[in-house]
Amino acid sequence: MSLFDSVVNILPDLNKAFLETIYMVGISLAVALLIGLPLGVLLFTTTKNLIFENNVVNRSLGFAVNIVRSIPFIILLVALLPLTDLLTGSTIGPRAASVSLSVSAIPFFARIVESALREIDKGVIEAAIAVGATPWMIIKDVLLPEAKPGIIQGLTLTTISLIGYSAMAGTIGGGGIGDLAIRYGYYRYDNTVMITTIVVLICLVQIIQMVGDKASYLVNKR
Repeated sequence: MSLFDSVVNILPDLNKAFLETIYMVGISLAVALLIGLPLGVLLFTTTKNLIFENNVVNRSLGFAVNIVRSIPFIILLVALLPLTDLLTGSTIGPRAASVSLSVSAIPFFARIVESALREIDKGVIEAAIAVGATPWMIIKDVLLPEAKPGIIQGLTLTTISLIGYSAMAGTIGGGGIGDLAIRYGYYRYDNTVMITTIVVLICLVQIIQMVGDKASYLVNKR
């Protein structure tokens, strides 16, 4: 059987695995955006001399974020199996893998948002406070617009990291491209499957990075 025939034969499985990966990453990215973005803003605004200055809240949130970030993903994946079973009714499949992916993505993206906000000129924030802007107005009309390029780059980085994590999730039954590579490429010694999945992942990451860079450039007003 030729290489071309081998690739054609695995296309149905590859298509299914690709869609599972997109499903996992999509859910996790949405959760990271919904929770990680406000968390990142809160981490920034509760620091010294800022609008919600609160040392206790800032240190508590930072400690919690650092705990999750310090746990290797494969260990986090196993540790969260009881929670995954509780939330999804299963510990295998793309939906189950999305739980641990989301938990991992939230603090990762939150720190990126915090870092992007720290790049804003303090004079811009002080000027907004001087003209009587409310905290919500400062966040909505000053902080987020000014940090938008960095946040988009952070979202791109988070997406690419989630793709890598989703491949790890596949090693313990999470589905997706990682699962396909392990079951066929590794256990069955099928180099065609292994090489094809690598090429697909490389192409996917390159496309996401290019789209993220372009979007970041378009919204950059500096």
